[in-house]
Amino acid sequence: MLVLITYDVNTEDAAGRKRLRQIAKQCVNYGQRVQCSVFECLLDSAQCKLLQAKLLSIMDLEKDSLRFYYLGKHYENKMEHFGCKATYMPEDTLMI
Repeated sequence: MLVLITYDVNTEDAAGRKRLRQIAKQCVNYGQRVQCSVFECLLDSAQCKLLQAKLLSIMDLEKDSLRFYYLGKHYENKMEHFGCKATYMPEDTLMI
């Protein structure tokens, strides 16, 4: 299923900046960054729960915000992209 993950981390202190880097690093391990604090992740249920647990253990519930949007398996018709950044399809072949 495609999961859209967004976060907002309070970076007023060094601890917040560290949390921001840790959350971004975890998200990069599971998906594609599409905007500064927005990731598209193609996950199964177990991966989703694991990533959610990791992110919750990093974030400060009093200062930070984390959102998961579950777009499901048939996400192609639920997304539109406009603008300068090239779009991609998570299930397409990636050439490096």
